[in-house]
Amino acid sequence: MDTQTATPENFQQLDIAAIMSILPHRFPFLLIDRVVEVVRRERIAAIKNVTINEPFFQGHFPGYPVMPGVLVIEAMAQAGACLLLTEFPDRDEHLAFFTGIERAKFRRPVVPGDQIRFEVKVLNWRSKACRMEGTAKVDGKLACEAVIMCQLVPRHRQAAASPAPAASTE
Repeated sequence: MDTQTATPENFQQLDIAAIMSILPHRFPFLLIDRVVEVVRRERIAAIKNVTINEPFFQGHFPGYPVMPGVLVIEAMAQAGACLLLTEFPDRDEHLAFFTGIERAKFRRPVVPGDQIRFEVKVLNWRSKACRMEGTAKVDGKLACEAVIMCQLVPRHRQAAASPAPAASTE
């Protein structure tokens, strides 16, 4: 797929190049590899192939690698952000900030060699905010579930007014 044409009208699946045209995340923090299904403003399904080469396995845990639960939730949020951002033609000017989480439950560990399927469905969609329910499954078995919220914010912060220089005491 041409990464310049990843718009809501023309995709059902996205490869990594197309995902990178939508999300600002990059290695080592881009945590979804492929979008496999989309229904605009309703739901999205994405895949993460978990390998031993993930940088977090070096310390979590030596000799017993387990994907941190917060990163499973972050990957779920990235899938939801992918759904949200495709609705905005000026998405390069915005970021989708993760603003909340409810009812997170971790059912089984995610380990190297697993393929996680994230399924995220919209519960409530406002003009620049979304509340979604997500699951992460490995081999069809529930590994994690949560309700997540995100909000669209301008990508560039307003420049803060510079403080006045301190008065000299000399």
